[in-house]
Amino acid sequence: MMVATMTKFDTVTASLRTDTGRVRDHNEDYVGSWEPATPAEGEFGWLYIVADGVGGAEAGDIASQHATERTIEYFVSGDEEDSADRLLQAVRNANEELREMATKRASGRYMATTMCAALVQNHNALFINVGDSRGYHLRDGGMYQVTNDHSLVAQLVAEGAITPEEAERHPRRNVILSSLGPTKNPQIDLFEVDLNDGDRLILCSDGLTRHVSDGEIARVAQNKPVEEATKILVDLANSRGGSDNISVAIMQIGSADVVEEETPVRPIIISDSIENASHPTNTWGIWSYTAVLAVVEAVLILLVYYLLRS
Repeated sequence: MMVATMTKFDTVTASLRTDTGRVRDHNEDYVGSWEPATPAEGEFGWLYIVADGVGGAEAGDIASQHATERTIEYFVSGDEEDSADRLLQAVRNANEELREMATKRASGRYMATTMCAALVQNHNALFINVGDSRGYHLRDGGMYQVTNDHSLVAQLVAEGAITPEEAERHPRRNVILSSLGPTKNPQIDLFEVDLNDGDRLILCSDGLTRHVSDGEIARVAQNKPVEEATKILVDLANSRGGSDNISVAIMQIGSADVVEEETPVRPIIISDSIENASHPTNTWGIWSYTAVLAVVEAVLILLVYYLLRS
C-alpha cells in the first residue's frame, strides 16, 4: 500500500509491502502504519511498523499482526505526553498481551515476534527495535543502519569472535536474542535521528537483508519512487531464493522528487549510537589525516637516511 500524508515537511509518502517468499507456506511478517487524519491527531507523529513472527514459536503470524495492531492502538490512545515514552509504553503493553495470549492457548508455547518501528514527528524520527528487523536512514546517497540487531551473530561480531562476512554464513545466524512475547522485559532499543527534507527511512525484516545487500537496498531506495522501490526489493529477494518472508517499508520525507539518473551510493555506515545515526562519518577527514601521516613518515625516513650518511 502507498499513502501520502501531511507533516511539517509538507508530506510523508510511504510504501509498505510484505510477501510470503518462495519457500515458506504462509507469511509470518506483518506491516502496519498509523497516519493521523487531522493536525490535532498528528501531534505525536506518524507511525510505521515492520514485524517478523518468530518461526520457532507458536503462531508467529498471529504474534506479528497482534503486536503491530496493538502497538498502534496503545500509541494512539496513550496518555503519555512525550512521544518516545508513549511509543515505548505501547510496545510494552503489546508485549504483555502476547504473553497473556500464549498462556491461554492449549499448547502453552510462547508467541514471539520481532518489531522495528519508525515514528516521524516534526523534524526527527524515533526508531524502536526488538530483534533483528532493521531500520535505516537514507540521505544524499548515504545509507546508515540506525538499529542494532539483537542476534547471536551480531553479538559475536561485536565481541570480535567472528567477522561480518562470517556472520552472513554462520549456521546460527537466525538465532535472535530478544523478541516480543517470551519475556516480561525484552530489550527494546530506542534511537533518534534528525530529518531533512528529502530523507528516506527504511524498515525491513531479515527476509530482505539475507538476500539483498545494504548497498543494493540503498541504491534502489535512493533512485526509485517508494512504491516501485519496495516492489523491486521484494522481487529481488525472491529472485535469489526468497527463503523467508520478505517485508519492507520506505518512507519519503518531504519532497518526493526522484533523481532521473542513478545517484552514487556512499559507503554504508552501521550506527551504534544516536549521535552516529544523526552524523555520518567524515570519510574525507580520515583520508586527509592518512595523507598527512604518510608525508610525515616520508620526511622522517629521509632525515634518518641523511643523518646516517653524515
